[in-house]
Amino acid sequence: EGAEKIVEPSAKETNTDFSGKGERILFVDDEEQIRAVAAMLFSEHGYQVATCQNGVQALEEFQNNPDKFDLVITDMTMPHMTGVELVQKIMGIRPDTPIILCSGQGEVINRERALAMGVCAYLNKPVSQHDFLFAVRKALESRKPQHSQS
Repeated sequence: EGAEKIVEPSAKETNTDFSGKGERILFVDDEEQIRAVAAMLFSEHGYQVATCQNGVQALEEFQNNPDKFDLVITDMTMPHMTGVELVQKIMGIRPDTPIILCSGQGEVINRERALAMGVCAYLNKPVSQHDFLFAVRKALESRKPQHSQS
């Protein structure tokens, strides 16, 4: 199982700039500390971040303005609504929304199920800053037309 984890970053990858160009991220986590760290990390790297403390709040935010966000990052386990439910509802509103699902240990959902649902990435917590920024960049690029120049 550990085999697929060992990915040697090529020199090119390590120098990749993961900075955003003002893309808007909706970040959902019920832990205030995680929201604060994420907001700081992403805004320092050129993203605009809106944080919500649960899926209900996030869904409301998204429904009010579905085109406002370029990416949704949600925790899996939260009160009121799970990350999976939130993902399904967001996909129902705007199917092309890139979504990253973050999960703690021993969650009911695994990577295969998450990816089958249509999320761009499934990250196990704790997520390193590098992995977070890399996943965000990849998720955003997956949505852009391929011919655009970065």
